[in-house]
Amino acid sequence: MNNKFYISFNINNEQIEYANKLVEYSLKHHPISNIWDKQKKERTRELRLTGTLGEVVFADIYGLERPSRSFGAIDGQDYGKDFFLEALNANIDVKSMRRKSNKFFKNYVLNIPARNIKREDSITDFYYCISLHNQNNILFASLVGYINKKDILTGKIGKLYKRGTKRIRSNNTSFTFYEDTYEILFQDINSPVMNEEIYKKDGFKKHILN
Repeated sequence: MNNKFYISFNINNEQIEYANKLVEYSLKHHPISNIWDKQKKERTRELRLTGTLGEVVFADIYGLERPSRSFGAIDGQDYGKDFFLEALNANIDVKSMRRKSNKFFKNYVLNIPARNIKREDSITDFYYCISLHNQNNILFASLVGYINKKDILTGKIGKLYKRGTKRIRSNNTSFTFYEDTYEILFQDINSPVMNEEIYKKDGFKKHILN
């Protein structure tokens, strides 16, 4: 088990406002692609805000330049590189999601489309997992940790599910994958990279994976 702990802290209003502006620009200037059509157009804003806010939080934590465009912006592909993180000497692709709480278990999973992992022009070294949740009208970010893309490609971690596969959640609800997707267990995610800035964040807490 690689994940010994994960961390959480408050997201401030300025970060939310910044991300919202990028998303509004994206929605205005970039059409919704077919893949999002299948996953419900009404969720497009939520999905883009989640991804953009995760990147803003990541940049602020590690002292990096914030994103200037949201997902779907018209200035081209990033080829799987959201940031370069010196602590890992690696290109990082931030994967953000929303959950109802930040109480995580070993069998929770991060889903990554196979097309992202297998694309030949990808320059990703590591995927960095961030989860967002709302509690008492305060938005929190949880840094779960990072994954080596090579470990997924070589089968060391993760499991590939083909398009059309039906999966059952822990609450017995189900969903179907719209495309080939890798599931990576939270217990196989390396704990987040720590620095002094993280400990200063409002609401900072360190958690053990249950």
